[in-house]
Amino acid sequence: MPEGDTVWLAGRTLDQALAGQSLVRSDFRVPHLATLDLSGRTVSNVESYGKHLFFHFDQHAIVHTHFRMDGSWHLYSPGQRWRGGPGWQIRAMMSTDTVTAVGYRLPVIDLFTGAERERLISTLGPDLMRDDVDYVGAARRCLSGDTSRPIGDVLLDQRVVAGLGLIYVTETLFLHNITPWVPVDRVPDLAEVLRTASGLMRANRHHYIQTTTGETARDAWHWVYERTGRGCRRCGTTIEMAWQGRPPQQRLAYWCPRCQSGPAPAGLSPEERRRLRTQGRSRYRP
Repeated sequence: MPEGDTVWLAGRTLDQALAGQSLVRSDFRVPHLATLDLSGRTVSNVESYGKHLFFHFDQHAIVHTHFRMDGSWHLYSPGQRWRGGPGWQIRAMMSTDTVTAVGYRLPVIDLFTGAERERLISTLGPDLMRDDVDYVGAARRCLSGDTSRPIGDVLLDQRVVAGLGLIYVTETLFLHNITPWVPVDRVPDLAEVLRTASGLMRANRHHYIQTTTGETARDAWHWVYERTGRGCRRCGTTIEMAWQGRPPQQRLAYWCPRCQSGPAPAGLSPEERRRLRTQGRSRYRP
């Protein structure tokens, strides 16, 4: 699933292409919006919040989308070939005189009012991509529920903080030397952990490379994420991988057993790793 920096960049790119222009055509290929026609409406702006995108139009209409695992928006000039996927995967299309935005495989598309947008955002935690994040307040929100909950689960919960995904949670916890299974109330300086996570995302927000090491070579982007079976970049210890969270929300977690202190389950067996690799669930390298 795209993380907050990717969604922020998508929103910024769409805003630069569409804001201030009127639609000459729209097409929404989902049953509940099949009759919606926004032709003649002007795009006021496009914004992101966490992993959500909002297309604001005049007359207070808002189109809300979420990428989840497979969705994406693509921009095309008039006459340019659409390359985002086969036509049957198109879920939305909005055209102006100069550009067409095409949404592929979007699992969530809704027409919102302003009140509905506010209601959705009220269910989410603070967006760590925002300039005005209150990290102390965000830390208190992390501690407002079950304080024995593992920090990895808390940071991935969009109701607690919005925008973080597995890459930045994994890398942030490595940089703070704790495993994803440390209870949230035992995390030293939780506000600083959130500041680190936010800083990593914000450092990558102007491009699609999600590097946490500062390196731009594809194989050197991360400290531990998807490096199972390889040596830790800091100490050389073999990076481990295990399930984090409860089904059906469980995800793979990565950590260095030497650099990161705290509880951790047994790493996945070689057989389990092979099965995941066959299923495409993990790109670890033996």
